[in-house]
Amino acid sequence: MALAINVSSSSSSSAISSSSFPSSELKVSAPRIGSLRLSDRVNVSSASLSLSGKRSSVKPLNVQSIAKETFVPSQAASMIASEVTEVVEVEDFEKLAKSLETASPLEIMDKALETFGNDIAIAFSGAEDVALIEYAHLTGRPFRVFSLDTGRLNPETYRLFDTVEKHYGIRIEYMFPDAVEVQALVRNKGLFSFYEDGHQECCRIRKVRPLRRALKGLRAWITGQRKDQSPGTRSEIPVVQVDPVFEGLDGGAGSLVKWNPVANVEGNDVWNFLRTMDVPVNTLHAAGYVSIGCEPCTRAVLPGQHEREGRWWWEDAKAKECGLHKGNIKENSNGNATANVNGTTTVADIFKSENVVSLSRQGIENLMKLENRKEAWIVVLYAPWCPFCQAMEASFDELADKLGGSGVKVAKFRADGDQKEFAKRDLQLGSFPTILVFPKNSSRPIKYPSEKRDVDSLTSFLNLVR
Repeated sequence: MALAINVSSSSSSSAISSSSFPSSELKVSAPRIGSLRLSDRVNVSSASLSLSGKRSSVKPLNVQSIAKETFVPSQAASMIASEVTEVVEVEDFEKLAKSLETASPLEIMDKALETFGNDIAIAFSGAEDVALIEYAHLTGRPFRVFSLDTGRLNPETYRLFDTVEKHYGIRIEYMFPDAVEVQALVRNKGLFSFYEDGHQECCRIRKVRPLRRALKGLRAWITGQRKDQSPGTRSEIPVVQVDPVFEGLDGGAGSLVKWNPVANVEGNDVWNFLRTMDVPVNTLHAAGYVSIGCEPCTRAVLPGQHEREGRWWWEDAKAKECGLHKGNIKENSNGNATANVNGTTTVADIFKSENVVSLSRQGIENLMKLENRKEAWIVVLYAPWCPFCQAMEASFDELADKLGGSGVKVAKFRADGDQKEFAKRDLQLGSFPTILVFPKNSSRPIKYPSEKRDVDSLTSFLNLVR
């Protein structure tokens, strides 16, 4: 698809007759013929840009005035209308994403840097996304890196920033939150308000707004998002897309392009690459940290846990985006989060073992009323879109198969949407997943307190309380 911009300028013809002046006094200065003034920049309104995946890139038209230095004969002193046409390509990023679907991260990075030059930058968080910097370095092209310094990062992350700058001979462009906004938040709510009312407000001030300022100076940015990082929100991210949330240098919807070179790469492969290339990494990774953010909101994960469980662990899984990639999340009419790229994706149900009983609202209410059960029950309160529920699906199904015929029933209850308030009020739901054990001789369920959700840990707990 091409966008043609026609700019024309014309002036009326004129004739200069030598007979009008005495020959001794005739003085004619060299006229300017076809002089055309154009602004150095042609602006295309944001209305012409579509979030469907296309973005216009309009080149400046620099037209110089042409001066004729010779005398103009009286019979041919005419000014000719000039017309300049500039054909500007409009990139179809949906089509480009499909063409790069099987490309390597290095190929994708090279294409991104080639396309946008100095108008693109890598977003670096101080975690395994250092792989992006290594890929950019391998292309041999110049590149820019920026990072959001929230003021609450781990000391290990700051040390990594310094090491990376020295290793690659670059300067990271740090973005900081507004001091007045941070001061107001801390004075009004204290240093750790996010533990009480959620992380969104703090992230909005310390991360999202600084990011917005950074992106307003760019036409594209590069992120380390991977599909396997968060199955509920990132499972369908393309390798390149028109950013659905933020605006770029030209302003308006569709003015910013987002590149995700490692979207199709699994976490283990990223780490194999980092080790092979001897890339400096955050020392927190060796201590069990996988996804690394601010110090108060990041912790190590246990074996069998999804990597995002180390972030904002006191909240529901669907809230575990800080706002930098909130375009990945969309809620449907039932309040259930779904992955969103260019539309809404329906998430299939989970825990499908034939030994897992699916309980309705009436079923779990009846279970709660029984005081002398013939069998103990273990029930998971879940939401199918929740990445942490998805991460434990295999172990819970294995547990159900293992306990089949043992006198313990394994069940699931979908507790999102309309059932969420009931589950919070009557079933001790805090975040997804929540696991309850209903002993044989007690009406009150016992909440499983640990985040170790492997088969052995669940079996051990069950044997202690059944």
